[in-house]
Amino acid sequence: MFPKNAWYVACTPDEIADKPLGRKICNEPIVFYRGQGGEVAALEDFCPHRGAPLSLGKVIDGKLVCGYHGLEMGCDGKTVAMPGQRVRGFPAIRSYPVVERHGFIWVWPGDAAQADPAAIHPLEWANHPEWAFGGGLYHIACDYRLMIDNLMDLTHETYVHSTSIGQKEIDEVPCTTRTEGDEVVTSRFMNNIIAPPFWQMALRANGLPDDQPVDRWQICRFSPPSHVLIEVGVALAGQGGFEAPASVKASSVVVDFITPETETSMWYFWGMARRFKVGDPALTASIREGQGKIFGEDLEMLERQQQNLLAWPDRNLLKLNIDAGGVQSRKVLERLIAAEQGTTAEVV
Repeated sequence: MFPKNAWYVACTPDEIADKPLGRKICNEPIVFYRGQGGEVAALEDFCPHRGAPLSLGKVIDGKLVCGYHGLEMGCDGKTVAMPGQRVRGFPAIRSYPVVERHGFIWVWPGDAAQADPAAIHPLEWANHPEWAFGGGLYHIACDYRLMIDNLMDLTHETYVHSTSIGQKEIDEVPCTTRTEGDEVVTSRFMNNIIAPPFWQMALRANGLPDDQPVDRWQICRFSPPSHVLIEVGVALAGQGGFEAPASVKASSVVVDFITPETETSMWYFWGMARRFKVGDPALTASIREGQGKIFGEDLEMLERQQQNLLAWPDRNLLKLNIDAGGVQSRKVLERLIAAEQGTTAEVV
């Protein structure tokens, strides 16, 4: 289950640069494209003539033209024209609130009357000259909440990502979790340790030694409907850790926008925003490649986990203190979904 009255990342601008894009969001088949003037439009991916997917068509002069019989759609979901036919009386198809912001296309799959662009998650690093960003997209066959669990409990790094960002200290140092309104924050601070391979690379890239002890931090922030932003980094030991000056640390924000496709599949928009060597595109590409491999390691685990959960639906999952971030995030989601549906949230 997922909230529908919320803003989700639907795609990136390059995905609709030259043709329409069909993508299912929260079980809603939607076609995204640029209309007249370059504005983004989002319509039900259904031609009112014969039911063909409009995403198989093309955009001509800002109008979406069905690839089956040439019916033209306006950005408001109303039929405009069709060669040799009178079609303006066709019933309108559904249009969705859509906004282009922060380098992403955001869609509201729920009640359009409640869609307020001001509610789109603020991103301090987006389009900011002091930040660099690189990322990508994975389609994963699992419940989106499993990815939230994964990101709010980083102890799995020791095992799933043992050759890149994992290290035994993650297991040894306890995390703390707190809830602030609809936001859940899980934090872990590891002092006087040796940086793992990924962070050794980041230290070198920032002109810092990679063989000295460091203080490392992980601060995971969940906010509904399904965003997880993680402040991560290392600083030379004894220099203040998270609060250390930029000259002695390498830090960044891991960006995770998790968009449900169905109850058992999702679109995962991942990336990393950093504040060091921001004018180095080669470093951005290197970090994106390394991060892509790291997140790729999660993919098989999550999909196989989903298969197990479907095979044994009556099995109860055990909860430990390390699961607190995911558990609290699910409580927030259950409360929001219950409010949307006019019911009472189930107590976890």
